[in-house]
Amino acid sequence: MSIERVPAAASSADAQRIWVVDDDRSVRFVLATALRDAGYAVDGFDSAAAALQALASREVPDLLFTDVRMPGDDGLVLLDKLKASHPQLPVIVMSAYTDVASTAGAFRGGAHEFLSKPFDLDDAVALAVRTLPNAETAATDAVEAEIPQAAGSTELIGDTPAMRALFRAIGRLAQAPLSVLITGETGTGKELVAHALHNESPRSRKPFVALNTAAIPAELLESELFGHEAGAFTGAQRRHIGRFEQADGGTLFLDEIGDMPLPLQTRLLRVLAEGEFFRVGGRELIQVDVRVIAATHQHLEALVAEGRFRADLLHRLDVVRLQLPPLRERLADVPQLAENFLAVATRKLDTLPKRFSPAALDALQAYPWPGNVRELENVCWRLAALAPGDIITMADLDDALGRGAAVAATATGEWDAALAEWARLQLAQGAEGLHAQARERFDRALLEVALEFTHGHRAEAAARLGVGRNTVTRKLGPGRKRGG
Repeated sequence: MSIERVPAAASSADAQRIWVVDDDRSVRFVLATALRDAGYAVDGFDSAAAALQALASREVPDLLFTDVRMPGDDGLVLLDKLKASHPQLPVIVMSAYTDVASTAGAFRGGAHEFLSKPFDLDDAVALAVRTLPNAETAATDAVEAEIPQAAGSTELIGDTPAMRALFRAIGRLAQAPLSVLITGETGTGKELVAHALHNESPRSRKPFVALNTAAIPAELLESELFGHEAGAFTGAQRRHIGRFEQADGGTLFLDEIGDMPLPLQTRLLRVLAEGEFFRVGGRELIQVDVRVIAATHQHLEALVAEGRFRADLLHRLDVVRLQLPPLRERLADVPQLAENFLAVATRKLDTLPKRFSPAALDALQAYPWPGNVRELENVCWRLAALAPGDIITMADLDDALGRGAAVAATATGEWDAALAEWARLQLAQGAEGLHAQARERFDRALLEVALEFTHGHRAEAAARLGVGRNTVTRKLGPGRKRGG
């Protein structure tokens, strides 16, 4: 256990004091150096125990950075102890191993902010400046949490900037008793986000109840939401408890809220405002405590303008809005998503594990996914059930996509259009060096397919492609089947 003092560049006794707690000496050094250069007095500690020992005999710092995973007490345990003894001390939690649960756990424990590793030192210093009491209030920072996922997870997955920002927002919003409106195209994972908001909230031990308003006939939707008494209408032989009562104390997720009929919108507005309602055909006033999370793929403001959605209801639902990106805007997440879905599917189908060939992964990442994550998941289930081998090939992928999107475009001479679409998406996301990427993927796809066609015989594959065998070896490496 060690304590190390890193003197601030400014010698003034008024310099604000920051402690850095991390068992990685290199992280302590570079972060402390950057903070020192910014004029702060910095102390470094290699464990939670060292920081707590120092806290018992020294003045409380103005700010503390702590890692999560450390020997002994981890950073979240340290956070709990600090909040119990010094609730006003702002704590910034750092970690390279995060998910929605741990991000939300940090905020639930009272963390001021969450900083992912590896982080930009300028961002870390700017975060310290914003956090310390004398700092000027600034706009919300762009610190993003990395969310690596274990294979076979059914939770939200993604490592692109848009998904990192979403995970961070979920971590914050889970603790707030606010209505949330989740928007995004069909298949982007809106219900998963609603589940995450519920699971990480103080309501997590109470029910999570979901209802797709577009899937219930309009004449039955009122009863589904609010319940009915026996004899309320023809066929109502017994009392029915509606979704609001089922969700009492917990969360009610209303999917496709834009399809709700106007008369029901009026009733829903009253429940949101007053927390009370009558069952259909009932006279007893029912009171509930429910957090409502709504979702839609439609543009609700346009529906309001057309008179199809109440403006006051939109304002009630839209306290906080989360916009989910379509999969085509985060194609870098496709390999991780696909491998995860495939692992889940093979496990649930009790089949042998399977994996994608590099060429198949490239094809998945180049496909625009009009059905978003749901379409990708369905494709992976088809592959888990139908692909004959343990390696998913381009031919398997072509069959699973149905329309032949992976290979048919090439077969019909339209591969250049697919390439152009890929380039547009990459450029729109700020990617650079596209020529080298495209050339590498083009070569690899050709060589992989040629080797599949020739059953791994490199000499024959090279001859069919019109290149030298050394080219095949150089581009693919020595790990492929030998042949020819």
